[in-house]
Amino acid sequence: MGSSEDKYWQGYEKEKARRQARKEIKRHRKEKRVRQKNWIAADWEDLGLPESERIMPPGERERRLQTQARVLAHDGSLSPDDGPASGTDGWGLVVEVSTGLCRVEVEGRVLLCDLRGSLSAAETGFTNVVAVGDMVEVRHDGAGHGVVEAVGPRQSALSRPDVFHSHLQQVVVANAEQLLLVQSWRGPAIWPELIDRYLIAAQRYGLQAVICLNKVDLCADPGKCRTALGPYLELGYQVLFTSALQGTGLEDLRQVLRDHKTVLGGLSGVGKSSLIAAIQPGLDLRIAEVSERRHEGRHTTAQVNLHRLAMGGWVVDTPGIREFGLSGIHKRDLGRFYAEFAEAGRCAYADCSHLHEPGCAVRAALGSGAVSRMRYQSYRKIYESLPD
Repeated sequence: MGSSEDKYWQGYEKEKARRQARKEIKRHRKEKRVRQKNWIAADWEDLGLPESERIMPPGERERRLQTQARVLAHDGSLSPDDGPASGTDGWGLVVEVSTGLCRVEVEGRVLLCDLRGSLSAAETGFTNVVAVGDMVEVRHDGAGHGVVEAVGPRQSALSRPDVFHSHLQQVVVANAEQLLLVQSWRGPAIWPELIDRYLIAAQRYGLQAVICLNKVDLCADPGKCRTALGPYLELGYQVLFTSALQGTGLEDLRQVLRDHKTVLGGLSGVGKSSLIAAIQPGLDLRIAEVSERRHEGRHTTAQVNLHRLAMGGWVVDTPGIREFGLSGIHKRDLGRFYAEFAEAGRCAYADCSHLHEPGCAVRAALGSGAVSRMRYQSYRKIYESLPD
């Protein structure tokens, strides 16, 4: 490893000693009030999510300096529990997150940063304190390494149930403005249930939703593409028809992405990375290979990454996932996310599930063609997956 990396990683035994000394100090100190920071905009629609996230401040400068003085002299390197003695403060954009670490773009430079130990996601309803797209305050050493001191307010937060703690949520992307949901005509084929799950998430978290059907060059009849997504066109969603291979629809895609903060969603193998690379050649993205045997994309995007666009704005390439969970939504809430259900009229029962009750206006509209059978089938599948 280089000398700067040696300097960065050295001193962990000293860090243990510092932490032990801090524990001794805390035993004789009264507990301080926790500062609350609102991470959600004032007009955020509350659907079971906490209205604020708890961010514990780094603490008083005097206490940090006292701790350092009692344990050992500062050796010039940075660690998550060091004081502010030699760092440079600044705000930056989180472009990549890993366990306990993140990369932050600060004034054109990308820094590898630790998270300050006092930052906590406890009691927030989320499992991660920092997400891609967050604006964070960083103290850095000028040599490419830093420590995240604080996280700025979030204007939006696309999240999903945490893999290991289903009652909690994982923030996938913060501060995005729109969701570009990419599907493909074939390899893998269109999945209506996943489309609806993403549209529900976009509506819930205040994101503008755009649907993109890629690989239209694989369809012999272009009219079939429009027919397949006809229910979404009728509902007023913007739908793009693209081919990264042939360049079809790329100008329309550029107009959608220009000067906007966009998160990409969809299965692995639908061509998200290929579309980004076609829009801006030179981006370091891995392109998914598709298994011809199962028509499923191999999982090549291993984590969430943010990419700046030369034409303005940024895009976040998320991992291709087989399922997008809807944490915090119950069976009784689902119908409100289907606008055509409200237009169908009033059901005989106020708590109608739209599955089997007599006098259901939605099922009557289904029979007349006013409600899409494809959308209704995805509603039934999603409904069964939700808690009572």
